[in-house]
Amino acid sequence: MGTTLKICQTLVRLTLLCVLMLVPAHAAGPIETSIFAVQGVEVDETDANAEAAKNKALISAQMKAFPMLAERLGNQSLVDEVSKLEEKQVLPYLKSLSIEEESISPGRYKAKLTVRFLPAKIKALYAQYGVTVSGEQGPSFLVLPVWKNDVGQTLWDDNPWRKAWSDLHAEQSEIPIIVPLGDNEDSEALSVTDVINGDKVKLEALRRRYDAKTIVIAYGEPADGGGVHATMTGESPLGTLNFDKVYTADTGTISDSAALAVQRFHTVMTEKFKSDQGKLAAEAAAAKAEADRNARHALAVSVPFAGPSEWNALRSRIMSTPGVVGLDVSSLSGAGAEVNLAYVGSVQDVENSLQASGLSLSKATGAWVITSQ
Repeated sequence: MGTTLKICQTLVRLTLLCVLMLVPAHAAGPIETSIFAVQGVEVDETDANAEAAKNKALISAQMKAFPMLAERLGNQSLVDEVSKLEEKQVLPYLKSLSIEEESISPGRYKAKLTVRFLPAKIKALYAQYGVTVSGEQGPSFLVLPVWKNDVGQTLWDDNPWRKAWSDLHAEQSEIPIIVPLGDNEDSEALSVTDVINGDKVKLEALRRRYDAKTIVIAYGEPADGGGVHATMTGESPLGTLNFDKVYTADTGTISDSAALAVQRFHTVMTEKFKSDQGKLAAEAAAAKAEADRNARHALAVSVPFAGPSEWNALRSRIMSTPGVVGLDVSSLSGAGAEVNLAYVGSVQDVENSLQASGLSLSKATGAWVITSQ
């Protein structure tokens, strides 16, 4: 039993190491956005040596991120269910890992990781628990946080406003929020003066670097009582931005107030996206229903009659019935005709229309028949 367990654990770790893509999360260029990724997963593991500790941490990161993703995309019930899954059950859902930060010492591995899961497999798993995930993301926002205080205005230096945006970790949310890395390439390409002056060429260059849909310049400054005055205005793919308000956290600290303002912005943008998606879905459903109503259908029908004159009269009444668009005769005899009835709408619609014309459409012994009432 113990040997079997050890073999299983070894296979789990080998499989994990085969699928890992351990690349720096802060590489230059576009920042990946996917709702099936979890950022900022912190792990701290010890073992006989650093390598063993790292292997344990990589497994731990996935197990920790799995319910975190369920909480973001589903509900508490889903979180409770996926938390019951064992290591060997969770492993097949992993797509890749990347390192945000790491610290390695003898027998210890401490890191912050981004964990990515396989979209199709996650959707299928959640569907078993009644949770539907569309996988759709809204437009990505590249946020430039400008902090204003008595000293002046800053864009790239550390401050509570920039930290609040970075700590949001919303690159993989329904509305991706991307905060520039602030590395040498960023600072050399764009200064706070360029932002304030609205240098379109430099702003567009930065947008292209991060492959974002739009740029939002977010101004923040200290307010009375530990609050933060947040200002974000202008046009966006989700409509006009009109944030100009003082946010004050219950703790009365600038850092918490900044986080409150940032979270409020993201919540409003997410709700707007969901509302727009709901309207689009309703419009698509209405268009489909209209298309179904106008779609042409065919039905094999028998039309019994006593003679040619009755047949001519029946055919004329059928053809003049609203919703009937064609009547093709397959066979004709002295006692009746076999026809293909072309119509739009549903069978119930054409049945009602024929009834209004004094005709009856019914099914007898598995075949449709039109008779005069």
